[in-house]
Amino acid sequence: MPHPDRHRHHLNLQQRSTLAGEAAAAAAEVETALVTPADPFSAAFFDVDNTVMQGASIFHLARGLHRRDFFTTRDILGAAWKQAYFRVVGVEDPEHVAEARNSALSFIAGHTVSELEELGEEIFDEAMAHRIWPGTRALAQMHLDQGQRVWLVTAAPIEIATIIARRLGLTGAMGTVSEHVDGVYTGQLVGDLLHGPAKAEAIKALAAREGLDLSACSAYSDSYNDLPMLSLVGDPIAINPDARLRVHARAQGWRIRDYRTGRKAARAGLVVGAVAGGVSGTVAAALALRRRR
Repeated sequence: MPHPDRHRHHLNLQQRSTLAGEAAAAAAEVETALVTPADPFSAAFFDVDNTVMQGASIFHLARGLHRRDFFTTRDILGAAWKQAYFRVVGVEDPEHVAEARNSALSFIAGHTVSELEELGEEIFDEAMAHRIWPGTRALAQMHLDQGQRVWLVTAAPIEIATIIARRLGLTGAMGTVSEHVDGVYTGQLVGDLLHGPAKAEAIKALAAREGLDLSACSAYSDSYNDLPMLSLVGDPIAINPDARLRVHARAQGWRIRDYRTGRKAARAGLVVGAVAGGVSGTVAAALALRRRR
């Protein structure tokens, strides 16, 4: 992957989304690259947080990294404050937005790719493996059994997304990409977070590369924010949907699957959603890490 232009912070939102999507597609690892799929034109795309996994993967990753002194409490609180300020005040100035994004990433600079990947494996085992929704995992396996390829598409760092995909036996993953030079993170995103429109850009880029027919593909998500991704395929499915997605899915006649049980689970989902919504931009940006290709 070529080094991003030094003036990239001047890119508009659409350009950053496109760049993020293309970077994610380029970095997508294909575990079954040597195996010709029985159905080469169809695939399934799964969001991760609250779709494949209960809760926010970036939260579990961040907590595990913090426990291992990967960054300090002061680091993450300082970054969270900057992000919260711009969310509340609603500053639109591109220079200010770029400054907020870059400041949230600054403390990650200097860590190595190998360090993050090694810790990510440990953290998956201790904090994520038991949070995989069995129902969603079964859906993914159904697509694999039908000879289709299955990718995760998430705003989480590509490193942890790839670990989750590999542990679940999926084809690969697309996540937020950060640059590194000589194996060391620079603290700069490639484009932007793989979120909302950027996910759709990633899927379109991957579909073009792999020769997929998107009208024959499926997509799964819990979030209304993923409408660009869901609307891109012929078979969109709402998994554990938030209120707005549930309403939209019903209106469109989309299938809905809810693997949450009881009011306790629903209440926990609301809490996790609120927390993730407030800090995911900070933590995901701060930990969105990927080797340059």
